[in-house]
Order: sequence, then C-alpha cells, then structure tokens
Amino acid sequence: MTSRRYFFFGSLLAGAIPTGGYGSVPSLRALGYKPFYDKLNVAAIGCGGRGAEILREAAATENIVALCDVDLDRGAPSMKRFEKLPVYRDFRSMLDKEGKNIDAVTIAIPDFMHAAVALAYMQAGKHVYVEKPLCRTPWETRLLHDAAVKYKVATQMGNQGFSHESHRVAAEILWSGEIGDVTEVHISTTPGTHPTGLKELPPEQSVPANLDWSAWLGNAPMRPFSSYYVPYNWRGFFDFGTGQIGNWATHTAGPVHHALQLGAPTSIERVSVEGESKYTFPNRATIRLDFPKRGSLPAVKVFYHDSARATDPEVYHVPGMANEAILPPPNNLSDKGRPMGSGRAGQGGGPPGGGAPRPNRPAGGPPMGAGGPGVAVFGGPRGGSASGLLTGNGAVFIGTKGIMATCDRGEGVWLLPSARWAEYNLPPQMLTRSPGHMIDWIRSCKGGDASCSDFRIAAPYAEWLALAAIAFRMPGKLDWDSKNLRFTNSVEANKYVKPAFRPGMELKL
Repeated sequence: MTSRRYFFFGSLLAGAIPTGGYGSVPSLRALGYKPFYDKLNVAAIGCGGRGAEILREAAATENIVALCDVDLDRGAPSMKRFEKLPVYRDFRSMLDKEGKNIDAVTIAIPDFMHAAVALAYMQAGKHVYVEKPLCRTPWETRLLHDAAVKYKVATQMGNQGFSHESHRVAAEILWSGEIGDVTEVHISTTPGTHPTGLKELPPEQSVPANLDWSAWLGNAPMRPFSSYYVPYNWRGFFDFGTGQIGNWATHTAGPVHHALQLGAPTSIERVSVEGESKYTFPNRATIRLDFPKRGSLPAVKVFYHDSARATDPEVYHVPGMANEAILPPPNNLSDKGRPMGSGRAGQGGGPPGGGAPRPNRPAGGPPMGAGGPGVAVFGGPRGGSASGLLTGNGAVFIGTKGIMATCDRGEGVWLLPSARWAEYNLPPQMLTRSPGHMIDWIRSCKGGDASCSDFRIAAPYAEWLALAAIAFRMPGKLDWDSKNLRFTNSVEANKYVKPAFRPGMELKL
C-alpha cells in the first residue's frame, strides 16, 4: 500500500522526514527530534479554556516544563495543577529564559497572535501545536507555511476532526466514486456566542491587575482596554478573531477540504449578509468560494452559511431531501462496525469542541446585533430535524450520483437518503488511521511521519478560510491571485490580507 505521507498528503511531504531512524539518528537529533522513548519537554502558551485542555493532553505522555499566560486568573487552574513550574506573562520572556529546556510548545491564545508566537518558537527550533484556527489573515497563514518548510520543525493545527475516523471515511466514500463528481458543497455553522453586528466599540476601562494588556495585544496596535474583549468576546471582532469561521467552520469545512483536495480559490463572494458591522462579524452571512479543476476533480463552488437557522430566507434546502434529517449524529460509524476512539485523543466521543456548550455572552457590554446570539446545543435535533434544511455544524456534498453529509468536526458521515445509507457498505480503507490528534503531533516531534494537520497541509486550508473571513467585510465578487497573495479587483479588500503591526514588531522569516 502507498505510504501514509503519499496517500494522505500527496507528494508534498515526500522526503520531508527521513524514512529510517525516527529520532535515533544524528541528523534528526540535530534537528531537535527525540527518540520515541524520551519524553518531550513541553511549554504551554495560553493555559485557560482550550489551552488547559490541550495542555492536559500533552501532559498525559510528556513533561511540562513552563507555563505562559497574560491572564493569571484565566490560567489559574493550570498553574495550580503545575504549581512547581515557572510562570511567565510574555511568550518572549519565556523563550529567552527557558528556551534551552523546551522542545515543543502548545499555543492556545486569541487568533490574531497565533502567527507571532508560533513563528518565534519555530525560529528557535521548537516544535509547535497551534489551536485552531491557524491564523487570522491569509498573509499569516502563508508565513507559517513557509516557516514550516524553512525551519523543519514538527507542526500541528488543533483542528481535531482531521484525526477522526468519520473524516477519513468521508474522503474514502467520495474517492470511491459513490456519489459521483462533486461540483457544489454547502457548509454551515451554528450561531456563535461571541458578539456580532455591533454598532459601537465597548467603553474604555481600567486594566485589572491579573491581566497584562500590552502582552495580550502583542504586536497589534495599542488600543484602550475593555473587559468586554476578554476572555472570549475578542473572537467576534475583526481585529482579533475570525468569528464562526475560526470557531467552527475550521472544523466543519475540514472533510470538504480533504475529500475534495481543495487548494486556493479563484474568487470569493458575499452572497448575503444580515447585521453588518464595521467592528465585528455580522449576525449571519453566506459566502461563496469558487475553486478550479484539480487533477481529475472538477471545479467546485463552495457555499459557507454562517450562523444558519431554519427560519432564514437563505437557508439551504438539500435537493430531494425534504423529509430527511441532513446531518448525521456523531460517531454513527459504530453502527457499521467502526470503532470511534476515546474523543480525548481527538478521534471522537464527547461533545464536539471539547466540553459543554458555552453560555450566552456576558452582560455589561455594548448592545448585541439584531437577532441575538445562538448557543450550539449538541445532541439535539440535527440538520433541520427531518426538514431537508441544512442547519447546525456540518457540510453537504452534492454529487452527480448522490449526496453525502458530515457533521461537526467530521465526527459523523452518511449518505442521503437514509435508506441508501442503511444498505451501504463502507469502502476499503485507503488512509492510515490517527492515534489521536495530540499524539500524532508528539510522534512527529520525535521524528515520525508528519502529522495530519502539519502546517504544510493546514496552511493552504486555513488560507482560504481566512479569505472567506475577508468577504464578510466586502460586497461584490473578489478575484483572488493566490500566487501573489492579492485581490486583483479590490484595493480595499487587499487592506485585510495582512495585519497591521505595531512599529518595529512586524513578522518576517
């Protein structure tokens, strides 16, 4: 059978890691790899929320040697758990003082600082795990792609669905020809719990003692502090986050990107929008991306329905499925004899995203946009509740011979209608299976095969998601020149391709 690196990634990673030795030969040791029997020394940057979870996953098998968080309250539970370890407020100080003791870092901080922190540690020869989304802008994703090639460290984006069984089965079903040629895909996400449609910025407040505001802003331009931004609402602001694209589309679009081997789109277009704002993402919108022919795969148009609801005029009606629930339940492949894994390792089980649904936005901030927030409730009715409507977190592939749907992070997959799925036998396995998303990265850190969301793979995916985020701010069709990283028909849109930096704090390889 063709090796994993060819079958999963194509020829892109051929020869990237030597085929023998895996951490025991001098050449790999010189690159910072360790033998499998030695534990990595891992530092954590961002220790609360998802940061605490991925820190826990790394600690299951490796040594934790240092912690860094700009918010001492947010990171307090992790700091208590590892109370003997040094704690830093600034990632640069930790690198300066602990660099010799660190092999790898986990990074779980606001989107706009992912590139700056990851790049600093990659340049120092450290392996990096960056929680999704990879970056906020297309320019930053391209930067991290090039950094992964240049610095030859092990990398992983924390889009855990890439390691799920159903994600890989979805690709195998499509590649088997079961649903024919796919020329149209629809991706949807639930409404988030971050602010949308704001008409004004929050008022300035005094910075609390537990937070280093300058360090939180990092290399972004200075602005007045407001408690409304932290610890979570930053996600809805254009300057800091990527809205539901980074929060959930990074997951739900994963099976689409992989199965269809998507590269760069030729154009993006905002088809509809509700609750537009110059500060935050709108209440909801639909974005269209057009991808060219890829080898034997035909050109495909991908529609992203942000915060889709059954009552929206633009809600997608899946053709011929008026009496069907569209999205499958998670882990439904167990009905066909496929084990799903533990979930904690990133292979399935447990609520999507890790943990319980988030509560509504906190009180005391600026007024919310029209329509208000929605809370994603996992385990309830899915896919329009037998209505044929695409709502919830998932994707639908429209093929010439049939229709396939996936849910959440790629944690469920089936064919429509349900009668077809009941009779369907799964195709032969073509892809190797994941040991778990964190373990996959750790194995790579020790000289094993590149992880499934290595930046050389994840960055092109993250790049087109970041392009979709720009479309929220711009009416009309935007033509994209991927080679030169620019829009050819919009000077205004090009302002959002690369972030603004504080003077002297720009990023470069």
